[in-house]
Amino acid sequence: MATLTSEDEGKILVDIEGEEFGVVTEVESNTAWVDPDPGLGEAALAAFGWSEKGEDDYTVGGEVVDTVTEGEIRVDADL
Repeated sequence: MATLTSEDEGKILVDIEGEEFGVVTEVESNTAWVDPDPGLGEAALAAFGWSEKGEDDYTVGGEVVDTVTEGEIRVDADL
C-alpha cells in the first residue's frame, strides 16, 4: 500500500503486468482519479497538476497501489 498525494497527478497508472490504464488527473484522500483515454493536451495539463477529474474518470484507492515512482503508479492487481 502507498499513500497517494497531489504530487502523483499526471502520472501513468500501470497494472501488475505493465499495462497502462490512463493518467491520474486528481488525487484526494488517498484516492486517484484516472482518465482512461487522455488526449495529449489533457496528459500535459495533468502532469502540471492543472487538470480536474472528469465524468469518465474512475477511481483507484491507495490500498491497491504497490509502488509510486517519478512517472508511474503501479497497482498490485491485474486491472
